This record gives sequence, structure tokens and C-alpha cells, in this order.
Amino acid sequence: MQSSKIYQIIASMRPKQWTKNSFVFAGLIFSKSFLYLDAVMRVLYAFVLFSLVSGTVYIINDVVDRDKDRLHPRKSKRPIASGSLNPYEALAYSFIVLAVALFLAFRLDFELFLILAAYFTLVTAYSLKLKNVVILDVILIAGGFVLRTVGGALVIDVRISPWLIVCTTLLSLFLALNKRKNELLVLSENAAEHRKILEEYTPELIDQMLSVVTSTTVMSYSLYTFNAGKSHYMMLTIPFVLYGIFRYQYLASTKDMGESPELVLLKDKPLLINIILWVVASIVIVNYFY
Repeated sequence: MQSSKIYQIIASMRPKQWTKNSFVFAGLIFSKSFLYLDAVMRVLYAFVLFSLVSGTVYIINDVVDRDKDRLHPRKSKRPIASGSLNPYEALAYSFIVLAVALFLAFRLDFELFLILAAYFTLVTAYSLKLKNVVILDVILIAGGFVLRTVGGALVIDVRISPWLIVCTTLLSLFLALNKRKNELLVLSENAAEHRKILEEYTPELIDQMLSVVTSTTVMSYSLYTFNAGKSHYMMLTIPFVLYGIFRYQYLASTKDMGESPELVLLKDKPLLINIILWVVASIVIVNYFY
């Protein structure tokens, strides 16, 4: 295979968006497993496998949406939409990658295999049909993040806290709604031509939904910190969560960065530093003050 074709296939798998799979580390952070090399390595393997599976779904999505993507100012530059990568050839390679990822997951942990299979089924159904069903579309996006979190916890055999599921669901809804809002604002009157579901949304509706999701996200995380462990030291991480949510809203509303959460994380240094500080603080508190 030519090196240029390999590059195009990898680009179609959207490595920059693999940062979304970092949700698999949540179970590692909130358990006392971060100091054990075996647990860290197993979650890293899970991260790689989720990245490979999500990459195959991105290829399937690009093949299905290639005609609409050609009308989009940014998506038109993707290999499949631009015509530099044959869609059927891309599908063939994506199924090979999918088979390898599922086989490796099966060898590593059967429960992880089941979660990855469920994740692939969910996001494929979303890409092919369900992304055009209003409200359900953002709920399914949240479901994908929850499966990542559950997979990361199962692979190291730690208890899955209901608080972890609730906070993950609300945070991912927050990201998904900001994505929809940004798409409406950037694409303006042509929004429905690029993504059919956008004709069902209005900025006012999304603002109302965001006001509910944002407040409940902060409240749920705060309630979790009140009950986490034998002390209340996790409450010290609440300011990081508040800053992160407000910073993201600022970037999505004033910098038109809400459409790509992965780019926000990679490009905005204050947000990245805040997340790193939250991770460090959480690990220290969980391991030494629980």
C-alpha cells in the first residue's frame, strides 16, 4: 500500500477526535488503580481499541455523508469527500481494522469486547439513521461516551459508580448540545443542507436545553464530591469543573469552537491546563485522602 494512501486512511479515521476516548480513563482516576502499572496498561489498551473502532465508524460516516460533506467548508477537505480516497476501498480497510480491534478486545477482556461491539452498533446506527431523529441524536452521542466510561472501568474490574454514569451522561450532553448550537450558528441558513437534523433545532431551543444540562452537570458532580470516599476533599475539585464548563461555553459561543470538542481540548491551553490540574488533584485526593 502506498504511503499516501495509508496517510489518507488514517486521516479518515480522524486521530484528532480520538481524544474523546479519554473518557475510558475515568474509572482509573476515580478508583485507587492509577498507581498500578497493569491497570494503567489495560486502560491504555482499551483507549487504543476504542480509537480504532471509532475510526472505522468515522470512515463509514464519511462514506455515507460524502455528498453532503462536499458542500461543507471544512468537511469537503476530508479524503473521501474530496475524492482522494475511494469510498469502497476505505470501507474495506475499515472493516479489517474493526475485525482486528474486536479480536484484540476479545483476547484482552470479554466484557470489553461486548462493550466495543455495543459501541460500534450504537454509533453506526447513529451515523446511518438515528442522527436524523431530533433529541435522540444528542442522547445517543451521550450514550457513546457512557460506553467508553463503562469499558474503561470494566477492563480493570472496578465498581461502576452511578455518579460516574450520571456525570458522564450530563457532560456529554453538554458537549453534544454545544456542537449542535455551533453548527447552527456557523452554517446559518444553509445548516439543514449540511446536516438534516439541524432543521429541527433552533438556537433558542438549544439554549433552553443547555441551561438545564449545564446546571444539572455542576450539581451532580458537586453532589458526588460530597459523598465520595470518607472525606470531603473531592469538593476541592469543583472549581476546576466550573472553570472547565464556563471556559468551554466561552469558546463555543465567542470563538465558534463548539463544533469540534477535540480541537478545543488540543488548541486551548487554559482549558487543557485546567483539565490536567483536575486530573492530578483527583488522583491525589482519591489515593491519599479517601
